[in-house]
Amino acid sequence: MAVALDAQLLEILACPSDDHAPLRAGTAGDPEADALTCTSCGREYPVRDGIPVLLLDEATIPGESRADGA
Repeated sequence: MAVALDAQLLEILACPSDDHAPLRAGTAGDPEADALTCTSCGREYPVRDGIPVLLLDEATIPGESRADGA
C-alpha cells in the first residue's frame, strides 16, 4: 500500500538527521512501500497507521543490517 499523506504535509516533512533533507514517499526498491525515504542520506522511515515515524532509531539504511536484529 502506498503512503497516503497530504501533499502539503509531505512538502514540510524533513529527515531528522543533520542534513534535514526532504522526504519522498516509498523506498528505492518499492515506491509503493509504507515508508518515507530521505532524498539525501537514503534513510527509510516507516509509516504506521498513516503516521510517519521520524525517529533515527526506527530508520533503516538500505544495505545495512541493524544491530538489534530487527
